[in-house]
Amino acid sequence: MRYQLYYWSGIQGRGEFIRLALEDAAASYDDVARDQGDDAIVPFLDGVHHGDLPFAPPFLKVGRMVIAQVANILQYLGPPLGLVPASEGRRLYAHQLQLTISDLVTEVHDSHHPIASGLYYREQRKEAARRAADLREARLPKFLDYFEQVLKRGGGQHALRQHSYVDLSLYQLMAGLDFAFPRAMQRLGRDYPLLRALGTRVARRPRIAAYLDSPRRLAFNQDGIFRHYPELDDPA
Repeated sequence: MRYQLYYWSGIQGRGEFIRLALEDAAASYDDVARDQGDDAIVPFLDGVHHGDLPFAPPFLKVGRMVIAQVANILQYLGPPLGLVPASEGRRLYAHQLQLTISDLVTEVHDSHHPIASGLYYREQRKEAARRAADLREARLPKFLDYFEQVLKRGGGQHALRQHSYVDLSLYQLMAGLDFAFPRAMQRLGRDYPLLRALGTRVARRPRIAAYLDSPRRLAFNQDGIFRHYPELDDPA
């Protein structure tokens, strides 16, 4: 099976959660917009294609199927890629955890675009400062406490007592937070040793390490979800 991933070409964004799963499993896939340009996405958003209608990328084309939303895509990919346990209960729990990760990713995005995605950051800096402060002081600890507890209940090594797409997504989440809020994460990070250790293990997985060292892994930048604005981080 060869998969076709559609996501904007110049950023990691939400598409990176899918890429990590595909790379870890050595799956055959085309990163379509990187090969053909972002215009390849537009017909799907306009409904000029076969298959169901996605609202926005990322989406995955598998034969005639078009599957959108990160958690939904990973729920589909988990079994064939061997990245989720076999039992229905564990698959549902994996999906629950991925949806919770998606909730935090949205809050991170809204920390620098709290008013409107269509406005530039410079047009909402005052509001962003308030939103980012709440994220750093209240929301990040709440989410990270939860994920640390998930790992503890999972035996300390994995979210689901075995390697899964949730582990890969937690790695990406922590990497993005370290880029966006380095001072805050340095302050908070010591409280989450299991999350930190998980990130180290994921980064050392042979296929992930090779991917991270390749040009396919784009750097975090100021156009993606995780953006570093020093004024939104902890005071120096």
